Amino acid sequence: MNALITRRALLRGGLAVGAGLTVGFPVARGARGAALAQTAGVFAPNQWLRIDRDGVVTIVNSVPEMGQGSLTTTSMIIADELDAILDQVRVEQAPANPALYKNPVTGTQSYGGSRGVRDHLAMWRKAAAAAREMLAQAAADEWGVPVESVETEQGAVVHRPSGRRLLYGQLVDRAQQLPVPQNPALKSPDKFRYIGKPVKRRDTPEKITGRGIYGTDVQVPGMLVASIERCPVFGGKVKSFDATAATRVKGVKHVVQVSNGIAVVADGFWTALQGRRALRVTWDEGPMAQVSSTMITREYEAAAKQPGQVARNDGDAEKVLAAGGRVHEAVYQVPFLEHACMEPMNATAQVMPDACVVWAPTQNPGGTQATAARLTGLPPEKVTVHTTLLGGGFGRRGEQDFIVDAVETSKAVGAPVKVMWTREDDITHGFYRPATYNLFRATLDARGVPAAWFTRMVGPGILIQKGRAQAGTIDAAAVEAVRNMPYDVPNLRIEWTNKDLGIPLGFWRSVGPSQNGFIIESFIDELAHLAGKDPYEYRRALLGKSPRHKAVLELAATRANWGAPLPTGHTRGIAVAFSYGSYVAHVAEVSVARDGAVRTHRLVAAIDAGLAVNPENVKAQMEGGAVYALTAALYGRITIDRGRVQQSNFHDYPMLRINEMPVVEVHILDSGEAPGGLGEPGVPTVAPAVCNAIYAATGRRIRTLPINRDELKRA
Repeated sequence: MNALITRRALLRGGLAVGAGLTVGFPVARGARGAALAQTAGVFAPNQWLRIDRDGVVTIVNSVPEMGQGSLTTTSMIIADELDAILDQVRVEQAPANPALYKNPVTGTQSYGGSRGVRDHLAMWRKAAAAAREMLAQAAADEWGVPVESVETEQGAVVHRPSGRRLLYGQLVDRAQQLPVPQNPALKSPDKFRYIGKPVKRRDTPEKITGRGIYGTDVQVPGMLVASIERCPVFGGKVKSFDATAATRVKGVKHVVQVSNGIAVVADGFWTALQGRRALRVTWDEGPMAQVSSTMITREYEAAAKQPGQVARNDGDAEKVLAAGGRVHEAVYQVPFLEHACMEPMNATAQVMPDACVVWAPTQNPGGTQATAARLTGLPPEKVTVHTTLLGGGFGRRGEQDFIVDAVETSKAVGAPVKVMWTREDDITHGFYRPATYNLFRATLDARGVPAAWFTRMVGPGILIQKGRAQAGTIDAAAVEAVRNMPYDVPNLRIEWTNKDLGIPLGFWRSVGPSQNGFIIESFIDELAHLAGKDPYEYRRALLGKSPRHKAVLELAATRANWGAPLPTGHTRGIAVAFSYGSYVAHVAEVSVARDGAVRTHRLVAAIDAGLAVNPENVKAQMEGGAVYALTAALYGRITIDRGRVQQSNFHDYPMLRINEMPVVEVHILDSGEAPGGLGEPGVPTVAPAVCNAIYAATGRRIRTLPINRDELKRA
């Protein structure tokens, strides 16, 4: 368990770097199950909340704030079940301590896959309800009345018959001695004050005023700054280096070799960068120097001609396709993509003989603690991790490479070191969304609906590459949204071939569905047009076994006025998909200029995420997903030459500009089901909706991303 450090001690020692970095509050349990706080006068029934004698409620947020609103939703859920006043609740970021703060579903203190609310909701509610019951019991004991005669309301316990009232702060000492209820009664939804209501984001003021602390903002007394020269080829290593010129740069303090290259350590970032540019390094480029995008495509095409592993096999698609009749065939390809977070990778570490402190914008606090412990040889409890705000995560900040940079460099030079990546480092040394090659075949029956459907997917398996799935098995992430595609097809065969040529893979926002939603929803659109059917009605008719898909499809189409006249030159496209526990449909309104430029004017989204804790947050996540997805559809492409990424910055890996942003309308379908994710599900259906609208406008089918405007030019 982490040692308890007060805020005052942190500030006095120069270790606190701003809001949101307070070390968490450990909780022990007595022999009878009572909560025992380590500070007198504080009621802490569990690790998620505490109340002091002044009535201040402090909530510990375990989910890193990367723009998705966890600081707000966590406090909403706990404050609602606790009956606290939300505006008077403080929020602290949890320290790295997997024993206390692990995700109850995954068992790790690592966050991705839109797991913030959907994995923690029940646990947080139970923790807060237990505290509420203990406070009510404490008041009943104080008054000598039955607990059934008291109730809580907005930070107080009230005895209804007499009108007597005690604030939570007045009850902390008595409540602290009570046993913690193991199965407290939860509020019914009609009693919610905050859950399901729009609430303003807690982190917005910090970001507007600049008080919010990101990784790049961290300052530690005596801190040095490092920049690392990395091999331009994936997997390459240092053969030799000459640091003579680098050490002559004024302000350069050290030049050391670390796992990921040569670290130039200086008194500031600009100085470190100048020293890095003066380095002379000879690289052992290794076998990846032979890999190129052309080679990868050629290997994919060859693999697609051979049978793959069978991921799903309903009926006998091969027999029906071979029986004669018209077979429609298409090939869809998607490229490697980089996360391109707005804040480049960075981390700060201070390695000492008996302790290590890490400050990092990480999605993986538990993994960061374990990495630092492994590199320093210290036990995990001697490693403190402060999770700062994240300037975008999208899966990239779940990796450990930038943590390794900081810990190894600090250990080598014996001082606190902040390692900062350049944008070029970020683009050329990332973990990329897989490029894939996908072959489709289908035949329609007399009604125009699919009688048989065959898909063969070729590409690398991210779970297999990362050791989370066994080689030779089917990678669940690679086939997600294809293997479980919702359409009612009697003869359906899905195959997958693992073709991994060594490009490092990462969990890119919405992972498998990000590309697979595009290929499935584009191909079903092809079949609709082949059958002479309306694309919306065609999908709707095939979703009889998937009512939640159908419901969001209908909601999006209705709110977009599907079928109603549009301005001249405008067309609509539609798509629907399931990912990360949520169902989403998009309708895109698009125009294509004579020079091939694509403009998305309007996106109408419908989402069924079960319980929407904060509707404003749902809308924000869907809007953010639209930006991410449109950027990828219009521009995103990482290409490889001689084992090197050819893109380097936003001039050749561009982002969507504000003047390109469509109007986004988000409609929430409250199904009453278990909560689903929000960060990822808004991505998969944007690209196919846009590309299907392009087909409606031009008659040209987009089967390779990003969209090539040259192919859409008209004379």
